[in-house]
Amino acid sequence: MNIPWHDFEDEDQNILHADLQTKTAIIGRVGIMMLACGTGAWRVRESMNSMARVMGVRCSADIGLVSIEFTCYENGHSTTQALSLPAAGINMIQLSELENFVAAFQADGHFLTTKQVNQVLDEIKQKSNNYSNIALAAGFACSAFVFLLGGGLIEMFCCLIAASLGSYVRKIMETKHITALAGVAASVAVSCLSYAMIFAVLKMIFQVASGHEAGYIGAMLFVIPGFPFITSGLDIAKTDMRSGLERLAYALTIIVVATLVGWLVALLVHLKPESFIALHLTPLELMLLRLPASLVGVYGFSMMFNSTPRMAVIAGMVGAIANTLRLELVDLTAIPAGAAAFFGAFTAGILASLVQKWSGYPRIAITVPSIVIMVPGLYFYRAVYEIGNLTLQDGANWLVKACLIAMFLPLGLMLARLLTDSKWRYTN
Repeated sequence: MNIPWHDFEDEDQNILHADLQTKTAIIGRVGIMMLACGTGAWRVRESMNSMARVMGVRCSADIGLVSIEFTCYENGHSTTQALSLPAAGINMIQLSELENFVAAFQADGHFLTTKQVNQVLDEIKQKSNNYSNIALAAGFACSAFVFLLGGGLIEMFCCLIAASLGSYVRKIMETKHITALAGVAASVAVSCLSYAMIFAVLKMIFQVASGHEAGYIGAMLFVIPGFPFITSGLDIAKTDMRSGLERLAYALTIIVVATLVGWLVALLVHLKPESFIALHLTPLELMLLRLPASLVGVYGFSMMFNSTPRMAVIAGMVGAIANTLRLELVDLTAIPAGAAAFFGAFTAGILASLVQKWSGYPRIAITVPSIVIMVPGLYFYRAVYEIGNLTLQDGANWLVKACLIAMFLPLGLMLARLLTDSKWRYTN
């Protein structure tokens, strides 16, 4: 149910002179809006604490994936509130605006009235979170993704169309407030079926090789829950166990549903995740192509996370360097894929820290899109596919590889954050 935030305000009342209930409501509104943007528990709590300090109250919050329970204390009195969201979401535009608001409030908040604060928050809430081309962004992201996995032009073309259609279906279901798992299942099914039909037409008209059908895996990768998965690792690192475990469970649930639906559709239309047909590129050519492919992929994912185009370009450049480094380490050295993922994520974290200082964008808006493209969606799908076909040894091999990469990604970001963020480094 919507909260009547404007009932807790007085047009002429300075925020510092408001009663504890009103201050608590404003702190809670900032916190729940931050949580709705998809950021981690530590950032939500820090923002709530920053607001509380300006208003002269103390705040203690317990934060989950879609809910906050918190208590504010002032002059021997306390007020407790419990707030929740209908669903998890991601909006980097609103997150950037909220962080700017909290920073400005620390400097000038004591001049504002309660009504002015709510008016600013109303304006931030109205910031767009639905680009008309978000489906096309998903298509280009998956098309670039499938090239980085080893696919060629045919796989990329089929993925572009199939993933765009799947993402469009998912967006329609979100606007109708259909539960998230149903949206994931329907969009994955549409993507896989679309890929199969497009490929069948190409095969009939141009007699393309059957081996190109393996690219259907890339068409479903837009459902990768990169934000909750990465932030779960960062929250656990800060011992925000409730938020971290809830985010991890949410991410794993989406992965399981997506891979199972993909497997069922593959059985129905006889698609097989065979190895991609070799591209016959030299190591130098492959590296030079990986850079723009990574940039396009990260840009597409960033736009799916409701970033501004400039924010997406910055994330894309960071991701192009970090992801290409990861892939080159795997190809040119004896470093295992998990360790290479760690170095890639660490590089993304360091670069994001440097970029964040002059761009002013939230660090998470740069780091997470830049390493989502490293999440081993192919490995998770192959694991489920092989296990579903009862080839347990192959399935276990794919699953172990996927888990190692998945664990090293937040670990790399964690180390970069420890080295570059003095506030995040300490428990208090």
